[in-house]
Amino acid sequence: MPNTAERINIVETQVLSHDWYLLKKITFDYLRNDGAWQRQTREVYDRGNGAAILLFNRDKRTVVLTRQFRLPVFVNGHDGLLIEVAAGLLEGAAPEQRIRAEAEEETGYRVHDVKKVFEAYMSPGSVTEKLHFFIAEYDVQAKVSDGGGLEEETEELEVLEWPFEEALAAFARGEICDAKTIMLLQYAAMNKLFA
Repeated sequence: MPNTAERINIVETQVLSHDWYLLKKITFDYLRNDGAWQRQTREVYDRGNGAAILLFNRDKRTVVLTRQFRLPVFVNGHDGLLIEVAAGLLEGAAPEQRIRAEAEEETGYRVHDVKKVFEAYMSPGSVTEKLHFFIAEYDVQAKVSDGGGLEEETEELEVLEWPFEEALAAFARGEICDAKTIMLLQYAAMNKLFA
């Protein structure tokens, strides 16, 4: 069987929007397993890759999360206020470098020893974004500001320090419904970060 690159022939790429991020309509021929070529068309949204981090304090058994308004979630029937881990787009920076800056901007904690735990595509049917997932321990000495995000980036975040068990319970109740946050909380539980 040919490798994937030999099974794809891009026929046409059309830019539909390049306002906030890049939306393309791509027409391509795909070689199916039965040997037949099939013409397909997909819209692909490119917003860049990102990184997310779970800040945790092993001694206090706490995690630092944020709460912020998300318009796409609001227009899909949610109240729009999502509880999330600190995260952001890479914007040309290395994932570890960018996540340290995002953690400080959003939560006010300056973390140094970050550990990458996995990568994942969040919505591979239509979005190119790959997220790099990190964890890092924090303590009171790491607090350098109030956090809350950057006003020039229209961010307004509430910083939450919750007991880990409360965060897991909030996920179980459906109060935490952000995928990257759920994934990192589950990673923490499965890997017994608080054991």
